[in-house]
Amino acid sequence: MSPVTAGVLQLLALIAALALAYRPLGDYMARVYSSEKHYGPEKWIYKAVGANPSAEMRWPAYLRGVLAFSAVSVLFLYALQRAQGILPGSLGFSAIDPDQAFNSAASFVANTNWQSYYGEQAMGHVVQTGGLAVQNFVSAAVGMAVAVALVRGFARSRTGELGNFWADLVRGTVRILLPISVIGAIVLVACGAIQNFAGIHEVGQFMGGTQQWNGGAVASQEVIKELGTNGGGYFNANSAHPFENPTPFSNLFEIFLILLIPFAMTRTFGRMVGNLRQGYAILATMGVIWVGFTALMMWTEFAHHGPALQAAGGAMEGKETRFGIGASAIFSVATTLTSTGAVNSFHSSYTGLGGGIQLLGMQLGEIAPGGVGSGLYGMLIMAIIAVFIAGLMVGRTPEYLGKKISTREIKLAACYILITPALVLCFTAAAMALPTPGNSMANPGAHGFSEILYAYTSGANNNGSAFAGLNADTQWFNSTIGIAMLLGRFLPMVFVLALAGSLAKQKPVPETAGTLRTDKPLYAGLLVGTIVIITGLTYFPALALGPLAEGLAS
Repeated sequence: MSPVTAGVLQLLALIAALALAYRPLGDYMARVYSSEKHYGPEKWIYKAVGANPSAEMRWPAYLRGVLAFSAVSVLFLYALQRAQGILPGSLGFSAIDPDQAFNSAASFVANTNWQSYYGEQAMGHVVQTGGLAVQNFVSAAVGMAVAVALVRGFARSRTGELGNFWADLVRGTVRILLPISVIGAIVLVACGAIQNFAGIHEVGQFMGGTQQWNGGAVASQEVIKELGTNGGGYFNANSAHPFENPTPFSNLFEIFLILLIPFAMTRTFGRMVGNLRQGYAILATMGVIWVGFTALMMWTEFAHHGPALQAAGGAMEGKETRFGIGASAIFSVATTLTSTGAVNSFHSSYTGLGGGIQLLGMQLGEIAPGGVGSGLYGMLIMAIIAVFIAGLMVGRTPEYLGKKISTREIKLAACYILITPALVLCFTAAAMALPTPGNSMANPGAHGFSEILYAYTSGANNNGSAFAGLNADTQWFNSTIGIAMLLGRFLPMVFVLALAGSLAKQKPVPETAGTLRTDKPLYAGLLVGTIVIITGLTYFPALALGPLAEGLAS
């Protein structure tokens, strides 16, 4: 079987698995977020934090809950890292430096999981399991809660109430993420991923010497890393490491976990607004972009020039022979079109155009299908922009799901889509203009520029993957990428929740013959075009200086 055929078959198997899980998981999540019942363990949590889960919140109160919880999480994770040297199970590792501790705390709370450290050489069991793994759960649940609040804004009328943040946070963690993670961890252990609390030990001969590795609760952290679209690896090699991702089957299973909830949430959206076709339209938009990017990535990496690449069957530099080009390309697109950041190959070693596809996937806003929660609310913001553009074309006040899209809604949507590009481009320009940050680049010219552009794109979009040639463990990059991650995560949420509150207050607008049908293929095509054009106009100059220049020169 040729490598191309193997890659296509893996893609088809992945699509089939996602299709089987789509309806039951999507309906289940809709029931979870619509339920009025509170289970015993959930009541204990509410009592511990002093929350009343039955009290409805308007958008300012919901936002305060998001920000307060996240701020406490940052402080707790920062303190845990700074105290590592005196904690049991630290494996002899010292406390994390202040700038790196801030960067890591911001990263994991913002669901970015950018890592400027070697996991197996810096973090002990307590920090990994009690700090980072916990944030993998709750940061994902925060994103899901904000998405559900926006969906309620569309579904409700004549009220400003969006539900209860604490109830949404706890239910997302306890009823959705935790049960799937338990099953997924068992699957990964069966595949060969490790799960222990072993210390540092030697593992055989390597170039005349021995290697030292520490054990850890890897499988349990790996599964929520992928399921929650987090991305931070227990080991520096991330999902290319055989302890995290041992076999081709585990590799495909991890891609499945990455895409599972973001795609299924479109069904949840359709169910909660009472119109499944609207969910299918969003799903189709996400699916077209994802399949298109995957096909482009496989083409760029299999299209080879020169005898060395022909002998390898494609661009194999930086890719695991266990997985090959096809599985690496599928993983790479899945991780950059979501806010995951996990890698099973070296992104910096992809072809120039391949690196451009990775960058563009993040710059779209990671909405195809995007992160858990963040992908759905990002796509719904784009849906509002597309409806507005359609309204301008026909001279009619735009409507979406029975809600008028007025000046206030468009201003909030515009602010949302402008924040992240501003962070990416301003920080990239500053890093290139100042004399010191450029010393961290491993390569000169276009590829070096791509390393810095990729770092800030990954940070501000809460992805976490890297063109790993860049030495990001400096005070400049730890601080600025940390700031970009926090602002790129929480400023958009302000506008999402404000938009949800504005929509929830409206009364439904009856559908007429002039109403744009947003559940039809024509609208899905318009939405795809809107996403591509907005991103292209925003980022094309930067992409032309980096991956496009490199790709055309090779």
